[in-house]
Amino acid sequence: MLNDNVFSKKHSMANKANKQPENVPGPWYVDASCNVCRVCLDEAPNLINYNDDGTYVYFFKQPETPEETAAAQRALDVCPMLSIGNDGLSTHEVSARQLTISTETSVASRYTHPNPFPAKLIVNRSLCGKGSEKDTRHFELDLKGWGLSYEVGDSMTVWPTNDPALVAEIIKRIGAKGDESVRGPNGDTTLSEALFRDCRITQTTPRFLDTIAERAVNGAPLLSELLKPERKRDLDTYLWGMEIVDFLIEHPSITWTPQEFVGKLAKLTPRLYSISSSLKVHPDQVHFTIDVVHYESRGRMRKGVCSTFLAERAQDVPVPVFPNTSKFRLPEDGNTPIIMVGPGTGVAPFRAYLQERKAIGAKGKNWLFFGSQHRRCNYFYDDEFEQHRRDGLLTRLDLAWSRDHEDKSYVQHKMLENATEIWKWLDAEGAHFFVCGDARRMAKDVDAAVRKIIQEQGGKTEEQTNQYVEKLKSDKRYKRDVY
Repeated sequence: MLNDNVFSKKHSMANKANKQPENVPGPWYVDASCNVCRVCLDEAPNLINYNDDGTYVYFFKQPETPEETAAAQRALDVCPMLSIGNDGLSTHEVSARQLTISTETSVASRYTHPNPFPAKLIVNRSLCGKGSEKDTRHFELDLKGWGLSYEVGDSMTVWPTNDPALVAEIIKRIGAKGDESVRGPNGDTTLSEALFRDCRITQTTPRFLDTIAERAVNGAPLLSELLKPERKRDLDTYLWGMEIVDFLIEHPSITWTPQEFVGKLAKLTPRLYSISSSLKVHPDQVHFTIDVVHYESRGRMRKGVCSTFLAERAQDVPVPVFPNTSKFRLPEDGNTPIIMVGPGTGVAPFRAYLQERKAIGAKGKNWLFFGSQHRRCNYFYDDEFEQHRRDGLLTRLDLAWSRDHEDKSYVQHKMLENATEIWKWLDAEGAHFFVCGDARRMAKDVDAAVRKIIQEQGGKTEEQTNQYVEKLKSDKRYKRDVY
């Protein structure tokens, strides 16, 4: 019997009466239940984008071609919150989609994305050695009793809470006590609870900045100038390393009522993390590989909301989680070779891939490209990967260390050094190619390296190379999980 939670009126389908305001007119829309999980952006980047606050996504363009319509439909199909809608969908079509999602998630579980499972943190250990400039951690969460499942390649949504010390400071800065009643993003509560659980209290919003610019006693001419639409890039540069509390410190004369202040903040959104374990090896557990974010700016220590929640505050409280289905999946045929490129925390899903392939006895060859700053202190899971190499599970293991030598070495350089063999795996042996990690630089550099290998080793023109890559993608042999 299907759980009633799955078909609750509140979350059963996108609500066209509650569309996000930025949606351009047309049948396709995103509603207010969006939690910015980024999944839809992978399917329809030419149609969907973040709002200015980064608190939800919206359709900035309506589909005009069959290809764009198909992309919008894929985005609708993968949205875990059912936040994407189409005014043209029939009730039957929506109900059928609900049934598919509910069945794939779990018939037995009472947990849903709006009602996540309270996991327990059981392992929190450093993956770095002495002298590391990074703080990368391995986390393990106990999932006993959740009644759900996931596959390797999937991600997990984690709902954090804010730093209590920062909450207390903000309450003090606005001259409040914390027990005042407010209406926050998730309904009626107290000011302290809204700031702790419901609101984003680090990154500013345009409405918060507008208020600062309007009400600063001596004015805020620089901020006012940077808030002009044509200065958006300059504003982003100015705001780097600045948080809401910085403006409260700089403008103590601005008075806020608790409700007014909460109304200027964005909703605290959950985070998605790649899963670095296989249920076949670690039943009732999920593992994460996460960089804990902390840095100093303007004389203050800054902390990543979710990474420091897990690293510093989750040991004695439930960790709300829910799995997200991904298309970043292993080939169905276990005999198929795979090439995995995952520097830094991008190695997470590939640790899971290797566990899975070993557990099911898959015979396909496995090639991993991993990299970080220093071998001595940033070789994550070195014991596991070296054992996999000795056992023959890892056919090839190529490592790149960007700070160990004067000439920096990255994974794309290791790929080019092995161009002939990569081309053989791809073209003659039908290997699948996977990339996980940084989207801004690494993924682009790796893509350029792949294209260079195909063009030079395959003797192709640029146009033929592009067609080859597109064929890899359409055949689901080139997959990326980048962020």
